[in-house]
Amino acid sequence: MLKSLFRSVGPKLIIGGGAMIAVFLVTGFPERAPSEATAPARAKAKPPAPVKPVERSRDQPVHVDADAMVVKRVLPIEGPFRHGDYVWDDAGVPDGPVIITVDLKAQTLSVFRGGYEIGAAVILYGADDKPSPLGAFPITEKDADHVSNLYDAPMPYMLRLTNDGVAVHGSDVQWGNGTHGCIGVPTPFAKKLFGVAKLGDLVIITNGKMLDTSHARPAT
Repeated sequence: MLKSLFRSVGPKLIIGGGAMIAVFLVTGFPERAPSEATAPARAKAKPPAPVKPVERSRDQPVHVDADAMVVKRVLPIEGPFRHGDYVWDDAGVPDGPVIITVDLKAQTLSVFRGGYEIGAAVILYGADDKPSPLGAFPITEKDADHVSNLYDAPMPYMLRLTNDGVAVHGSDVQWGNGTHGCIGVPTPFAKKLFGVAKLGDLVIITNGKMLDTSHARPAT
């Protein structure tokens, strides 16, 4: 159920307002407008309900333009990055779309917000008989206290990717462990990731293909 590295923003409709000038020709005095106290109350428009992403199986990834995201900053990782290790630093990073990248070969997951890397962790991923799928998958469900109905196993801070059992979730990330296709990250890291990820954010899983960070600056 676990493993690694590589979360879409809908368009915003900006409605511009204009001023209207009305000229009234009247005889005598105009009628007095009703006060706010006596004016009929207007029903508040309800915000549109968020559209839930379409659920997909592990063999139905979405297409993603490889040049869609420009990496602006990467986090410094000093020394060996071992199983159970992670880094997180979102201080001063502006709001923006979240994309999660997973590299099975490097056994790492990175979290980018608006092109700035804010988190990275060593992962677990699918064993040979249950490999993690490759491709881009939108997050379709979030559940902080999820328990697998297939394996009766806890999956804290679960971010569902497919309708056939693949998710990113908290796990005991130790060398030699594997999953049934999921991406497992250290549970404290999973909690932070759960806090910033939204439905529809993309998780891009590759096997050795890295993002172009040649123009990125290291975090200070």
